[in-house]
Amino acid sequence: MDTSVSDKDSQLLDIQAARAEITLNAQFDKAFIIMNALAAIIASYGLLADSSSGVIGAMLVAMLLGPIAGLSLSLVDGNHALLRQSLLSLLGGTGIVVLCAFIIGVLHTDIPAGNELIGRTHPNYLDLMIALAGGAVGAYAVITPRIVNAVVGVAIATALVPPLCTGTIFLARGELDNAFGAYLLAFANIVAIQFSFSIVLWLCGFRKATDEFFRSKKVVWLNGVSLVLMILLFAVLGANTKEVVGNMLFETNARKILLDELKAYQGAQLLSLRIDNDDGKNIIRAQVNSPLDFTAQDVAKFESKFPVAPNNLPSELRLRHVRVKVMTRSGDRYDIQLSQKDGATDNSP
Repeated sequence: MDTSVSDKDSQLLDIQAARAEITLNAQFDKAFIIMNALAAIIASYGLLADSSSGVIGAMLVAMLLGPIAGLSLSLVDGNHALLRQSLLSLLGGTGIVVLCAFIIGVLHTDIPAGNELIGRTHPNYLDLMIALAGGAVGAYAVITPRIVNAVVGVAIATALVPPLCTGTIFLARGELDNAFGAYLLAFANIVAIQFSFSIVLWLCGFRKATDEFFRSKKVVWLNGVSLVLMILLFAVLGANTKEVVGNMLFETNARKILLDELKAYQGAQLLSLRIDNDDGKNIIRAQVNSPLDFTAQDVAKFESKFPVAPNNLPSELRLRHVRVKVMTRSGDRYDIQLSQKDGATDNSP
């Protein structure tokens, strides 16, 4: 009996300590401002340099997880004061990140967008699942004293600052479609983390709001908003996933077809292939190294083999040919082969 009471008291003490820690981390103070500003600088330059290590460093420094945790706790506890504080901190922290990233984005519009930037402009269902899992791990880490350090791992998984910086860098360049995609990823991460964080907290005994749930319209409304946002994000990102997968399959098939066709052209090598939507068409830009020239008829033949694009727009192949020589000690390898074939033809009866 004593042991049971002791365990219950210990659990209550852990819950109280977790509440105090979450409330403290949700504050908008000097440390919060400095760390998020530095995270934005690290993330922005890491994205521009196409450096994954720089982006990971920004995730570790950022403190945006604190107000999201405070928002989650306020919803399961019905703590309206904490709700206001967490929202203000989250908006303030987001504003700091956006401001720093915008300044850097304006200063470096000449740097081309690499994979780290482009990769955060097409959020999908998989990103939402990662954020949900990250929020659950974060909540469990906060309420379990012996694995509090696991929050660092959550920071890597949830990636809040990099998509915010990505969207702002593209905004500074006037690329609104890419900016919207990155901001949607950041918003989806925030909502998913908050949602799963709240569920884990509630399952682990943070239930002050439960008793008044049906008596307080405000509590019902706030938790309802969180649920509706998650449903909407699942619908939107589910559609995005279908589009992204369709585009990937189209590009993969186009690449395979072009590689198969180029086998008939001795020495031809496909260096790169990119598909852009431009002027109401899918422009397939391919760069090929070859010792032989290509004709318009060749390009038309390649183009006719491509499958129908997911967006049902017509496809146009634009082949950039770079003429190359492959030298051996006997001379140009392909010139030698061609002359040998010509010689064989001349000697034939």
